[in-house]
Amino acid sequence: MASRAPVATGRLLVGLRKWYYGMCAFNKLGLMRDDTVYEDSDVKEALRRLPEDHYNDRMFRVKRALDLSMKQQILPKDQWTKYEEDVRYLTPYLEEVIRERKEREEWMKK
Repeated sequence: MASRAPVATGRLLVGLRKWYYGMCAFNKLGLMRDDTVYEDSDVKEALRRLPEDHYNDRMFRVKRALDLSMKQQILPKDQWTKYEEDVRYLTPYLEEVIRERKEREEWMKK
């Protein structure tokens, strides 16, 4: 009986994540989660390190979302970004940039 509780809890958490993802509404503009990250210096450096095709895809999504926002429209439902399709494409680069910055700060303290 105790072994079933984590599975049910896991399914419940996934359900809540999907619900929250849909409520955030950026997916209705065709954006991915990493497209909505605030661009501080770390994020700008991570964007600079992105492969060109990923960067171009991001720029297309952002420009399309801005255009839709100006027109006060959303994409047709079949073009919305689905929870399962949302890939954290920027996160690995961002984690590397943050790790390098912290390492550099520690080095400068010495």
